[in-house]
Amino acid sequence: MNYQNRIKELREDGDLSQKIVAEKIHVAQTTYSDYETGKVRIPLENLISLARYYNVDMNYISGITNQRHTFPKN
Repeated sequence: MNYQNRIKELREDGDLSQKIVAEKIHVAQTTYSDYETGKVRIPLENLISLARYYNVDMNYISGITNQRHTFPKN
């Protein structure tokens, strides 16, 4: 699974709109939509913000693994 599908799946699992998630990571809804469709590559800092928001590790959100672990605490 690629990160586009993963972030869409996480958003839908939480019954969240693109607008709500976009606001949480400080981007426009249209930009977030472009992330989910793959029109725009998501910058690393926004991918980290999404992982933190959904409380999942980077390997999971990026699609490297299907094992869901929590985001590391500082």
